[in-house]
Amino acid sequence: MAPFDVYFKAIADYVADLRDSRKPFRETICAASGGNYFRDLPVRVGRAAQPGIILKEDTGVELGNPRVGSCAFMLWTDRPSLITDNRITLIGPDIQESSGSSLPFGQVLMIAGSSLKEDRHADLEWSQYISDRIEGYMIRSIPRRMWGRVSKAALQKGFSFAVLGKALIGLIKSESPLVEAVEILFVTSGKEDIEGLEKISQPVERIASNIKMGKFIVGENGDYTCTSGLDCRICLDKEVCDVIREQIALRKANIAICEDGST
Repeated sequence: MAPFDVYFKAIADYVADLRDSRKPFRETICAASGGNYFRDLPVRVGRAAQPGIILKEDTGVELGNPRVGSCAFMLWTDRPSLITDNRITLIGPDIQESSGSSLPFGQVLMIAGSSLKEDRHADLEWSQYISDRIEGYMIRSIPRRMWGRVSKAALQKGFSFAVLGKALIGLIKSESPLVEAVEILFVTSGKEDIEGLEKISQPVERIASNIKMGKFIVGENGDYTCTSGLDCRICLDKEVCDVIREQIALRKANIAICEDGST
């Protein structure tokens, strides 16, 4: 079990709630044309595809301005069954419908590979910030925030969240051979929906920080180890640890039931 596994269900429940509220909803399964995700895209994707800054006067759509809200984070797992490969979900208006607008922006990258471990976290985390490889798209970012611009020229070429999602999926898979599946969620439906996403992102960011500090690990046998040395009664991450331990116990119980053949 990977440290973030419990939060995939949190994202699924979040999406289901917004879908039930009848917010604008689009779901796309993108495919690689002849094994190439970039072949049919209207913009160039690759190193230095976006060579410079997109100025305000050249901006067709703004995403995640601090005034309207943004939230961005990444989850990874060693259980590909937790996500739907190549699925791009958009809740809210698309880029092509929003020329001249400033949209709230939420982005969640969900990445899976049976061999992924904590030592790959930093590389996977940087996959959120590769906008210089997508023509007509630029981002500025800080933890859990993302402020982006889509150029007028890219907008005229047909740039959309389906295009952005497909480009990101292709880049992540091409640069990370251990990645077997990628799913992406975009949210532009309103600041309140971004705030709902932020509630999920807060414990996720704490787990990510702990991984980068080497504070805890999940071993090959699925056992969880905290290396902080702090008394659990005073540790700020006790709630996170409790959730991880609970999910590991549930998973082991389910595996035992399956092996026993009983219900």
